[in-house]
Amino acid sequence: MATITAPIFLLLHLLLLLSLRPFLPIATATATTTTTTATTSSGPQSPYLSPTTLFQNYQNMRTNFMIFIYNPSKSFTFQNPAASLFYSSLLKSPFLTQDPNEAHLFFVRFSPDMSKRSLARLVRDLRINHPYWNRTLGADHFFVSPAGIDYSSDRNVLELKKNSVQISVFPVTSGNFIPHKDITLPPLNPSALVISAAPENASTTTFLGYLKWDGKTELNLVEELKKDGDFLIATERESLYHVGNVKNSKFCLLFYSGDVAWMVEAMALGCVPVVIVDRPIQDLPLMDVLRWSDLGLLVAARGGAKRLKEVLNDVSEEKYSGMRGMASAASKHLVWNEEPQPLDAFHMVIYQLWLRRHTIRYARREY
Repeated sequence: MATITAPIFLLLHLLLLLSLRPFLPIATATATTTTTTATTSSGPQSPYLSPTTLFQNYQNMRTNFMIFIYNPSKSFTFQNPAASLFYSSLLKSPFLTQDPNEAHLFFVRFSPDMSKRSLARLVRDLRINHPYWNRTLGADHFFVSPAGIDYSSDRNVLELKKNSVQISVFPVTSGNFIPHKDITLPPLNPSALVISAAPENASTTTFLGYLKWDGKTELNLVEELKKDGDFLIATERESLYHVGNVKNSKFCLLFYSGDVAWMVEAMALGCVPVVIVDRPIQDLPLMDVLRWSDLGLLVAARGGAKRLKEVLNDVSEEKYSGMRGMASAASKHLVWNEEPQPLDAFHMVIYQLWLRRHTIRYARREY
């Protein structure tokens, strides 16, 4: 056998690599392209996935978006504050139309405690009495369910669940959430409504992490954190100095299954949010708008206090400064107002609905 010299061997090796390129995983190539585009278009200090697209589309939405609301079978109220404020704001908004033929989306409103049987009957009536549901099998419809609805064997409820846009309240701990289709409302924290001052200098912080604890979630982890002087733990009864505690801390710890309502307040005050959860989550508010990976951290509880502290200490001062600034800027879009203001939580949720207005219109079928 002839001996292959080094230059020829390198050339053959290069040709082999080039021949294999078409067989590289598509997901890997796509992910790389997406990340590069986001970084380039948004800039290192932007909290948005794509600011140019956002603000251009937002103006189009303000001018053109139309929503038709079906009349409910009976009056009802939402007990959840964020869902209630979204609902009341929508009813008073300029996005409503009385002409269903000019609507982009259709709002199916029903009580959160409606039974599965009643919900199935509601969708069946829409199918029979209105022509709009069958055009898309409900894909251009949306509904509000604070905790989300689960799957059902009934065809009508199943179409509502799989095709229509569900609006829930973050976090949807039940798991009744379909990423890239469903939307979550930022939780309403009354104290966050009045926050407008810029965050103070980060150099004044005293604690690495602050947790406003409900007294029961992740007890073992909290007991470990209490033994470390770098962390400040306050129960609900001890939160008299809550705002001061937030300002004096670099990171604000939030349990995904606990009280996350003060997350927006923390971000506005310059405290970087750290969501403690043992699984990936995809229901963060404004997922279509904000670069959450650069605004905060997700840390598993199972690693204990030691691992949590390692993760927080590994964040460089330069990276932390950027996260802090972007979190503060992003918080303005997560605040609810009694009277909606431009680019606030209400309008950004409507914007996410606007992004979902393009649907596949299936052929009409008879049932």
